[in-house]
Amino acid sequence: MTRRAAYANPLRDPQDRRLPQIAGPCGVVLFGVTGDLARRKLIPAIYDLANRGLLPPGFAMVGFARHDFGDSNFAEFAREAARAGARTAWRESVWKQLYSGVRFVEGSFDDDEAWERLTATLAELDASQGTQGNHAFYLSIPPSLFGTVVGKLKQHGLASAGAVNPEAWRRVVIEKPFGHDLESAQELNAIVGEVFAPGSVFRIDHYLGKETVQNILAFRFANNMFEPVWNSNYVDHVQITMAEDIGIGSRAGYYDGIGAARDVIQNHLLQLMALIAMEEPVSFDAKSLRIEKQKILANARPPERIDLHTAHAQYTEGWAGGEPVDGYLQEDGIPADSTTETYAAMRIDIGTRRWANVPFYLRVGKRLGRRVTEVAVVFKRAPHQPFSRDDTEALGQNALVMRIQPDEGVTLRFGAKVPGTVMEIRDVNMDFAYGGTFVESSPEAYERLILDVLLGDPPLFPRHEEVEMSWQILDPIIKHWERQKSIDTYGAGTWGPASADEMIARDGRRWRRP
Repeated sequence: MTRRAAYANPLRDPQDRRLPQIAGPCGVVLFGVTGDLARRKLIPAIYDLANRGLLPPGFAMVGFARHDFGDSNFAEFAREAARAGARTAWRESVWKQLYSGVRFVEGSFDDDEAWERLTATLAELDASQGTQGNHAFYLSIPPSLFGTVVGKLKQHGLASAGAVNPEAWRRVVIEKPFGHDLESAQELNAIVGEVFAPGSVFRIDHYLGKETVQNILAFRFANNMFEPVWNSNYVDHVQITMAEDIGIGSRAGYYDGIGAARDVIQNHLLQLMALIAMEEPVSFDAKSLRIEKQKILANARPPERIDLHTAHAQYTEGWAGGEPVDGYLQEDGIPADSTTETYAAMRIDIGTRRWANVPFYLRVGKRLGRRVTEVAVVFKRAPHQPFSRDDTEALGQNALVMRIQPDEGVTLRFGAKVPGTVMEIRDVNMDFAYGGTFVESSPEAYERLILDVLLGDPPLFPRHEEVEMSWQILDPIIKHWERQKSIDTYGAGTWGPASADEMIARDGRRWRRP
């Protein structure tokens, strides 16, 4: 089998926009390649892209780390990672084609000799693999090292490929978190902006690559039946929930001092809020989407009474999956006096005409009742009901629930008459499930996002303006929490602290139980 036959579908019509584009000749340099993210997500995603025929014949993957691998040992490491994490069927022929472009560079990020070896390796790949000077640098490393790596890319002339090929591109991929507050985010953006043009910087938010998140845009703007009621005239409030049933695991070194709000709300949940609330873009290109998302983030604000409309807490010992589990302070590596939150909830208001007086409630937590991510649009009750109070005692509010994970789909909750001789109206659900409707294979989020990086197509990548706007929303809340000397608690396996229930109850509402 030729290399081209392994990667490309000869029947693919390049003019057919219904078919995904194939990346041009290029390479990916993975910094921190021995880490958990690269092993579990990035390397399997690259293999799956190749297996789907979406990578070019001229493709290379370079690992950069302090580990003493060598090319052959690194290739075996990558092969095992790909086999363990791939979503598509394993084909040895596809791996053999990838293998020809696999390289490894040993060294630390401040080792100039290692950077010289990397420069030579990329030049060799341009000649042997035909990558033509096009390379993406994926920073799967702690944020504290971003500045060092970006500075070395500039110092060694790797941020620009003009000398190799005037038409070649160089791009950098940055994983969240994008700073730990507004000031640090601005500093990081300035460092990266000195080396790479805005269109060459890709800030990865893997949630935006999920099929069900992208379906929010299709759901909203491809269907006319919902648009007339997608406003404050009909919507009572919106709940955005990301619940995990696991604890922090081995992430103590990263998580403590970061917390739930910085880890998830600043990026994932505020981006979901923007997609739910944004106006219809003029087209589905990156600029149009970015304009509408930024309008929402620019007009979103924390609650006036942060003490009354936010909550934060830590999980204590309890039960998960039928097994007893430790509390946060008993996890390995967590200081006994830590006040880092593992649960965060807050009310966000959006100052636009469409969403006037419609609160958005965001909550995230670890060691909750079950794993679920969803967006629930809860509608106002009918202004007049020709039924008695007894008839509608079991009737709640209509709701449209978009399930992001794990049971991807959409649920519409509405009232229906219970069969019988008396008038009794009760909530019922109408469900759409991805798995029961589509037979097409859904790509993993990192597949989609890596391909977008290689194509230079950034429709759902947050730009630095969005990052800074998100911190402007979150910073006042975090600073208020840091001034407090205590933090609430909740038992593992429950749905959060009593303070979160009290927070939403002050508005006459209650949390939806997923």
